[in-house]
Amino acid sequence: METARDVLTTLARRYAFGDLAALCEAGVARLPSCVAAEARLLCSFGQRLIDLDAEDFGMPERTGDPEVDEYSVPEHLLARARASRMPQSAKERSRGALRTLRPAYGLLLEVIEARWHRREMAPLVAAVHIASEYLPLLAWQPVLGHAGDPALLPESVSGPGSRFGVPGGATRPRDCSLTRPQQSAAERALRVAREPGPGWRNYLDRQHSTVASALCTCAVSCRTPCDVVTRLNPEVLSALSERCRVAQEFADGALVRLRHAAPVGHGFGVPNPDEVSDAWTRTRTSVGRLSLGGRVVGDVADYPLPGLPELFSVAAGQEIVPDTLLRDLSDHLVAILQS
Repeated sequence: METARDVLTTLARRYAFGDLAALCEAGVARLPSCVAAEARLLCSFGQRLIDLDAEDFGMPERTGDPEVDEYSVPEHLLARARASRMPQSAKERSRGALRTLRPAYGLLLEVIEARWHRREMAPLVAAVHIASEYLPLLAWQPVLGHAGDPALLPESVSGPGSRFGVPGGATRPRDCSLTRPQQSAAERALRVAREPGPGWRNYLDRQHSTVASALCTCAVSCRTPCDVVTRLNPEVLSALSERCRVAQEFADGALVRLRHAAPVGHGFGVPNPDEVSDAWTRTRTSVGRLSLGGRVVGDVADYPLPGLPELFSVAAGQEIVPDTLLRDLSDHLVAILQS
């Protein structure tokens, strides 16, 4: 017969952190108060991870319950989460996902896989959409030496021969392929490191993904290339352009369009697993036609959306594999519940 503690363990294994925390708070399984309190704190951390609440990744958990907040998330788990965190001020020492996006894409792959096994297609498509928005920055990272950090970006994309963030004048034709929103975001990116915290956070919330799109345009489809790309070695630029084409094809593909085609998360229009699989198959086929797409459609690792880890790896120019942060947190939770 399954016991209440077995149910809690099953929830931990399924990453059902919210449900597990609620049952611990309700006193199910009559756990010792110290065990229940520690489990609730870990569940708060786990829910933040699976929800991709990146602005608070790696921060000490505070539930508002003094008994619970006596405990802490193990530092080795916090440190791994911190690698995917967006810094909340321009001068924050730890640059997290602005230094490198590789840990964040490993976590995205793990979250997408978890959502698939939980048959939660709306948050899965939302995670895919997030991945598509920042994939150009992952492609640019080997060239920039960082993931589009506005504190460092000006030295790589500005200068006398650059039109990045420099809108055309009212009396002359625009000589840049960036759209007005892209140019506006680019101009903001070049100065936002001098703004206080609220302005910095507003930029990250509203314009950072647009800067990623702008850099993709610079590398792939600019009609009048400026110093942003002409300063690069031809071989470096060619490789960058091919990686950005992969990112662009993914963003324009059927899987990401599921997010735009229906009001996902508003109670209707949520795709089912078959629709997600079909959309991914069409996206994978279109990416496979690109010069770097062979790896995406070839022999791939076992994954619910076959070839997605390979697509991220191709765009990054470096291996990206699913993280195990959720699984390791789950193992830690189970050990506590069974102690």
